[in-house]
Amino acid sequence: MRFAYFARPHIGGTYSVFKQLRHGLAPSGIEIRWLSTGKTDVETDERWRAERAIGDALDPQGRLGEKERAELLLRFIEENGLDGVFINVLADRLETNIVRYLPPHVLRFMIVHTITPATYAAAASIRDHVHATIGVSQRCRGDLVSRFGFPPKRIVAIANAVDFTDAGSRPRSAPPSGGLRLLFLGRIDDTSKGVFWLPRLMGRLPSSVRLTVAGDGPDLPKLRKQCAPHHSRVTFTGVIAHEKVRELLAAHDILVMPSRFEGSPMSLIESMATGCIPVASNISGVTDTLVDHGINGMLFPVGDWRQAARHIETIRSNSALLSAMSRAAQAKAESGFTTTRMAASYAALIAAVKADPPILAAPRSLEEWSLPAGLRTNLRTYLPQPVKNWLRLVQERLHTAASST
Repeated sequence: MRFAYFARPHIGGTYSVFKQLRHGLAPSGIEIRWLSTGKTDVETDERWRAERAIGDALDPQGRLGEKERAELLLRFIEENGLDGVFINVLADRLETNIVRYLPPHVLRFMIVHTITPATYAAAASIRDHVHATIGVSQRCRGDLVSRFGFPPKRIVAIANAVDFTDAGSRPRSAPPSGGLRLLFLGRIDDTSKGVFWLPRLMGRLPSSVRLTVAGDGPDLPKLRKQCAPHHSRVTFTGVIAHEKVRELLAAHDILVMPSRFEGSPMSLIESMATGCIPVASNISGVTDTLVDHGINGMLFPVGDWRQAARHIETIRSNSALLSAMSRAAQAKAESGFTTTRMAASYAALIAAVKADPPILAAPRSLEEWSLPAGLRTNLRTYLPQPVKNWLRLVQERLHTAASST
């Protein structure tokens, strides 16, 4: 079988999932190639030279209008005899919407990567046009079933995973005496990742604790400025190539993840695989399914950087606890979050859908091309960012409290 995975090469979890699925599903006779539409640098940026051989970019100069690109995408799928597609919800609005126009014989699997209202609204807008939905966490699946009417039999939870072929081959270096090496790894974006809590966190920790910030994003300049009082203890590395991530994790003791929301955080799973202990926001149905608090990591309420600092101090003051948590983190990741296990779950889902495909809504004509409400800008977009951040914090704490009762 031949599938397209709607994405373009980039440094991030969505593309990492593609690489893992491409490798993991090949033994099952399923070939996957990435497929993107619209303006992209994949043909000119040398970083993606190797990726060009395993995917296709349509209209990479971005010269076509939206409807013309949709026509080009449909024609490509038909002419190349694709059996199915994977849709990463809201990664690209056109590629999300195209499933409403696909011919009936094309299988389509929607992947929901995060737990935001916008992502859920977009997923709901194409729900009746996909054969199956994959939520990358139990939280994604539960929310879509209980709040958005997704049929339980047509949505599964399959967590993201990491390749463990060399996870244990990089020896961990010992932390400095009396100190700890903290790492933030990911997109420098306060809205989702809560990065502006990092300077406050460092202000609560002793001078022997150092922080490395690895990544790039829109809030990097402001974060650098906020970290200026701690400049001797905070290092910014910029983007880290994927092949260097394991080495970076092995050189740090704790991964700090102060996120407001996540789906199935790849960096957290990868950190556990290398024995780097996660101290992360308690996002119900997401991080609490990965981290067993007090055993292989620590969880704190979203936004409670003071509690995060107390957790880090607890680990710093107890070298035996540090060692035990590191070993437990690696064991947890290896027991449940392998690429082999993830690929097997996807292969089983594809086989089940192919054997008994559910009836979908009738495909629409391209002459009626339009974006459904869930893919259009809504009123929440116009709220001031601090208000949205506060709403997300309150919502997540309430959800966690309700889940624990």
